[in-house]
Amino acid sequence: MRLLAVLISAVLLCCQVVQAQVRTYDQMIAAGELNVAVYKDFAPYSFEDAGQPRGVDVDLARALATALGVKLKLIWAPAGEKLDDDLRDYIWRSSQLHNQQLADLMMRVPYDRDYSQKRNELGELENDHVVMFGPYQNEQWQVAFDRRRLDSVGSVAVFEQHPIGVEVDSVPSFYLTSVFNGMLAAKTHHYPGVPQAFAAMKAGEVDAVMAMRGEVDWQVHEAHDPQVALAENAYPNMGKQRWEIGMAVHESNRQLSYAIEEALEALIRDGKVQAIYAGYGLQYEVPEMYQ
Repeated sequence: MRLLAVLISAVLLCCQVVQAQVRTYDQMIAAGELNVAVYKDFAPYSFEDAGQPRGVDVDLARALATALGVKLKLIWAPAGEKLDDDLRDYIWRSSQLHNQQLADLMMRVPYDRDYSQKRNELGELENDHVVMFGPYQNEQWQVAFDRRRLDSVGSVAVFEQHPIGVEVDSVPSFYLTSVFNGMLAAKTHHYPGVPQAFAAMKAGEVDAVMAMRGEVDWQVHEAHDPQVALAENAYPNMGKQRWEIGMAVHESNRQLSYAIEEALEALIRDGKVQAIYAGYGLQYEVPEMYQ
């Protein structure tokens, strides 16, 4: 019993320590610094270029910090196996492995009611420590193709004859290798990431690439090749094809989420968010909440 009491006390102490790491809105303002978690090496959203932070999420986080009257401090987050892991490590529990402080705000979180209400095998909310809010981008799947080897993409059926590149273990990978009873699997080539798939298209290994629209737009923008075009095909028998991207804070820090939402709406309505996207060659659609 004495051992059990010691263990319970230790657990409670650990919980108190973690809770103390979550700053309130007033503490953040007093410190004059907004700590924002962004994904590491994830162009065009958040990456380093010649040692300088760049990307849509970086620029937007900086604009939000400026609107709050504070400086921006970035926390570079290597992507975990699941988003649940990332939210735990950077928003509500911190990672003992990375030994980093918790973020006040995390960028690039799905704004999706089904995901936010997801429950575990015990019926408990898996992300009850997190508030997901502030949609700032519409995302979707996109195909880019080389017109020198492919005239057009009327449907994904063309990839029964033409090779297409995808990122390994991605949704496009699973989709193209299974749709139409696997008829496209033989022509689906896998690469470590989207940049490598585009490099393979430039080298003539594949005739097209499928990935998230933002990543595809960025690669097309960087290629400066008029022969690389965006397809307008649909994706039959695919699940969710469009979704909204937002942000997350700890559930105890709703005051920060309200302040961020107000600043975000102003940035969207005055065109600053669209200008950030345009600076990286990305298409931008105003999320439904602000239309």
